[in-house]
Amino acid sequence: MDKILRVNMSDLSTRTEGVPKEWAGLGGRALTSTIVAKEVIPTCHPLGDNNRLVFAPGMLSGTAAANTGRFSAGAKSPLTGTIKESNAGGLAAQQFARLGIKALIIEGLPKEEKWYSLHVNQDGASIAEETELIGKGNFAVVDTLEARLGKKTGVITIGPAGEMRMLSANISVKDSDSKLRSHGRGGLGAVMGSKRIKFISIDDSKAPAVPLFDAEKFKTAARAFAKAVIEHPATGEGLPTYGTAEMVNIVNAAGGLPTRNFTFGQFEKHEEISGETLRETIIARGGKPKHGCQPGCIIQCSQVYHDKDGNYVTSGFEYETIEILGANACIGNLDDIAAADYIMDDIGVDSIETSVAFGVAMEGGVLPFGDGKGVLRILKEDVGAGTPLGRIIGNGAGHVGRTFGVTRVPVVKNQAIPAYDPRSIKGIGITYATSTMGADHTSGYAVGTNLMGVGGGVVDPLKKDGQVELSRHLQIITVMLDTLGLCLFVGFPAADMPTCVPALMDMLNARFGTELTPEWIGGLGVNTLKTERAFNIAAGFTNKDDRLPEFFREPVAPHNAVWDFTDEEIDAFWDF
Repeated sequence: MDKILRVNMSDLSTRTEGVPKEWAGLGGRALTSTIVAKEVIPTCHPLGDNNRLVFAPGMLSGTAAANTGRFSAGAKSPLTGTIKESNAGGLAAQQFARLGIKALIIEGLPKEEKWYSLHVNQDGASIAEETELIGKGNFAVVDTLEARLGKKTGVITIGPAGEMRMLSANISVKDSDSKLRSHGRGGLGAVMGSKRIKFISIDDSKAPAVPLFDAEKFKTAARAFAKAVIEHPATGEGLPTYGTAEMVNIVNAAGGLPTRNFTFGQFEKHEEISGETLRETIIARGGKPKHGCQPGCIIQCSQVYHDKDGNYVTSGFEYETIEILGANACIGNLDDIAAADYIMDDIGVDSIETSVAFGVAMEGGVLPFGDGKGVLRILKEDVGAGTPLGRIIGNGAGHVGRTFGVTRVPVVKNQAIPAYDPRSIKGIGITYATSTMGADHTSGYAVGTNLMGVGGGVVDPLKKDGQVELSRHLQIITVMLDTLGLCLFVGFPAADMPTCVPALMDMLNARFGTELTPEWIGGLGVNTLKTERAFNIAAGFTNKDDRLPEFFREPVAPHNAVWDFTDEEIDAFWDF
């Protein structure tokens, strides 16, 4: 029986509730956004008593279907002030689903200056005071809890950045190899820190299998779905071979690779940080060129990166981090970038926000462009320790720009713009501008269509034609992926393989005994986006916040492309 777990940190109480009828057909992002919109005062302080932190597995999480282990976390973002859903891999989604937990809602603030942990099992949630792990990094938390509670224990944790309530703080989730996957973007780690919860441990050892209404139908549909994923060139070949860093050379060729704090669109050392070089380096050093971020992943676009002596450095070494530090901060050295990625994972800061913050800091003269060792030093000695400089960096790119008087600050709604220049890849620029959660490439990944022809043909990345409609369609579809608990990259076969979406619908109907149609998915996406936007409007946001920074009106080489959308054209996004 599905249930809601509610934890009140004000009186240190927990209770189990039934699932309201209006939440029964929701999961993942649709559910977290619905709960936040209903229970959080839009104008509240994100780190105050009235915010909620909500965790929810996807609707297909916990089943044997491939790539269905994504986990949603939601709250009002302390970084942007908007509604926020953040999506992560790891073990927690499947564990919550097997325990029958539809959502975990954490509310209130403790009255005492103590730290706590939550433990979740088949009996519900319990609160305990925590002293041993306060101030420790995320990897130490995982190691200690595995020793304390067992190797199979699930872990959701914050690092020192979350404890210090830095606005770039993320929430980390343990994966099946005791590595970390992140609820990045938006500063949800600071929300967890404000509620003084260091970690959540999960024991699903006595949980039954997730019930299926029609097991045979589900099995048949799951096979068809997996076949579509494997047979798509992106999810069956490109991503498993080179990981997300396969995009480095592709985006560089398109002139959309942000370089030197978004001054240029190409990086002279792009080959040194490319997916091809990454793969060769990993294999030569005995790492893993293929790795899954969640159980049941058949794409395997993650990897395990070793240093030159064959020692573990980091995993989940993504294009975004590699590009933003490698090209945007001009650090053309994979080893320095990997070392930075490990530190950011350990102290618990979003690697996109923090990497963009370093680019802005370099523009402001804090350290030279290309100074990889300087980045490592500041991460260790300042951000991790919470010095004044560390707190400036740890509060994100917008904070850095305001502190050091920089005008070239690539943010929307105060959230850093990821690793695609919107002048040369215009579809993703519409997503950055209109996303309900600040600049976020995952909200509507137009790059796939703009550069790779995903979805039936290329929408010219240098022209405005069709970009608003493309971003709108993709943002609606992305809500579906986030709600079902699916990996973002399932969007590629969903767009191109005619068997993929029907198989998804068959799995949903076999799971719940429903008769849902693809139109239901579209309606779910539209309703969720409108719910999120209504929250933002009530919080004080207007269409004037759906704008890119003015410096994007400057041309960027090699195409001399500019951001040339009018306000009216951007506002038309919401005409649905």
